[in-house]
Amino acid sequence: MPAPEAKAAREPLHTRTIEIRGYKRSDGLYDIEGHLLDTKPHDFRLAAGVRRAGEPIHSMWLRITVDRQLTIVDAEAGMDAVPYVEHCGAIAPAYRRLVGLTIGPGYLKRVKELFGGVRGCTHVTELAAALATGVFQTMAGQRLQDPDRRPFQLDRCHALESTAPAVARYYPRWYRGSEPIEPAGEGDHH
Repeated sequence: MPAPEAKAAREPLHTRTIEIRGYKRSDGLYDIEGHLLDTKPHDFRLAAGVRRAGEPIHSMWLRITVDRQLTIVDAEAGMDAVPYVEHCGAIAPAYRRLVGLTIGPGYLKRVKELFGGVRGCTHVTELAAALATGVFQTMAGQRLQDPDRRPFQLDRCHALESTAPAVARYYPRWYRGSEPIEPAGEGDHH
């Protein structure tokens, strides 16, 4: 579905692209890589000089390596394009401090504690947050779901609130609502 139609004529001023890719490694670990790219469709004056139309203002990446328990065992940041060439990249090694964190409850809070404000780069920290959902998408189907363990995705979005019809239909054992449960149909799979 396309975005809703704009209410007025518009002039493009900025494009930010965030791409996240997940990989299964030959050693049994998983790499999740994020790339953030900011461009302008016109020449843009920065304090450090002019970027020509289409040239990256920010081109930054972050790779985390996780084990099957979603613990970060390696992390590396890089900056290919930054506004302050001699200065921004100095913070990249700090993102090794992600090592040891587990993707799960408390992860985003810990990322903010470690890299908020002057302790990090706003854009790489944004990638660190986005990679968390990239980890879950990468790991989908990689770990066997224990039928006696509550699925991790429940109560993490409005559609999968434990009292919602989707939970009643697809995860009836974990449903906590008051409406009757409608069994999943033949073609329904999660």
